[in-house]
Amino acid sequence: MYRVMLVEDDERLAELVIEYLQAYEFTVDLVPRGDLALSRFTENPPDMVVLDLMLPGMDGMVVCRQIRDISKVPILILTAREDSYDEVSALEQGADDFVSKPVQPRILLARLRALVRRIPSQNASLKTETESLNFGSLHISRSDRVVTWRQQVVDLSNTEFKLLMVLVEAPGKVLSRDDILKKMRGIEFDGLDRSIDNLISRLRRRFDDQQSEKIKTVWGEGYLFSPSAWD
Repeated sequence: MYRVMLVEDDERLAELVIEYLQAYEFTVDLVPRGDLALSRFTENPPDMVVLDLMLPGMDGMVVCRQIRDISKVPILILTAREDSYDEVSALEQGADDFVSKPVQPRILLARLRALVRRIPSQNASLKTETESLNFGSLHISRSDRVVTWRQQVVDLSNTEFKLLMVLVEAPGKVLSRDDILKKMRGIEFDGLDRSIDNLISRLRRRFDDQQSEKIKTVWGEGYLFSPSAWD
């Protein structure tokens, strides 16, 4: 079962959506006001959000941005506003899909299932890997892919995050370039590819690791994540 947080003030529509989705693989938590959405989200994080734009208390665009600032959970906008500007703006604020009202329930169901299929690794994390990894002042939240070091959020690219996860999931173990490439891309090291070396250098800069103490180079073998060097 996937949990949906439905932010919708139209009671009749909300009843129809809830009744339909709960007949399938979804449970629904209804939030009738925009200004209640963020607190409800943080108290009981859902697997995905269905969000109206015209809400009492707070505009749906603001709600979308607030949620996206703290989580990568899928957000589907469901609204009667049909202006193309609204759709573009919603997607720029971090929404994953945009559906105009009225919508047939089976279409909404199909869109939600599509979101599940498009981001299987994220949903798996939400359900099975909610734990955090902590090494001294380094904290990594698997569920929302947030990395903090010395109480500051570190803005990593998708590739940098993948490399960091490969390293931290094998603390104290030397990983060859071949090991890393296989885990990240499913390919073998050809002896010429320098992309891993370049990514390691970028990660070191992100964490002020000029002396290569946190991510060590083991000459002739590969790289090692030192779990005791992150104070």
